[in-house]
Amino acid sequence: MAAVSGFGIGSLLTPLLLLSMPTAHAVAILAIPHAVATGIRWLRLRSDVHRPTFRQFGIASAAGGLAGAALQSRMGSPVLTVVLASLLLAAGASELAERRVPLPAAPFWRLLGGTLSGVFGGLVGNQGGIRAAALLGFQLQPRQLVATATASALLVDAARVPIYFLSAGSVIATATPLWFAASVGVTIGTFLGVPVLSRLPETIYRRLLGGLLVLLGVALFAAAV
Repeated sequence: MAAVSGFGIGSLLTPLLLLSMPTAHAVAILAIPHAVATGIRWLRLRSDVHRPTFRQFGIASAAGGLAGAALQSRMGSPVLTVVLASLLLAAGASELAERRVPLPAAPFWRLLGGTLSGVFGGLVGNQGGIRAAALLGFQLQPRQLVATATASALLVDAARVPIYFLSAGSVIATATPLWFAASVGVTIGTFLGVPVLSRLPETIYRRLLGGLLVLLGVALFAAAV
């Protein structure tokens, strides 16, 4: 899913791990397979990164995501989750209905979109979905969208994984079989997913991504209420 849409590992695996452990432990453990998959996906798609969008939107999104994540314990709330779910539903529905609203490909809009999507995603704990939804507005080709989202996510992983090793090293060590198995799974999924991405026509791809955003929005809304 992540190889095709640019998000999905955290969205799918975090709720699964929350059935058996606290949120902080799940987030720290999943950071490793997330970083593994993101790194592999970037290696496969690095030539497709849309550099102007990455330099402005991507870096701003990564910085905003780290800031939002740092503030999550003080500012996060179900209300914010409902707002994010509504935004994802609106973005996904507009793609399905082919009523999308294009954003100007200007530095100001890329910086603003990247910062807002990053902060909001960091506060709610789902950066990948809102990042992909925002990138849809810049009319990128499918591989460009996923590659640019992946490069942005890689910056976040590079900053947060060392922090998790310092703050939750014992938890990560205890869960070695779990994160190792997850890393193998996401690696296989990445190698299977990237060729699928290359074969999807843009019209079908945008509808598929719109449908995934709608599903993610529904899941977040259900979790919040």
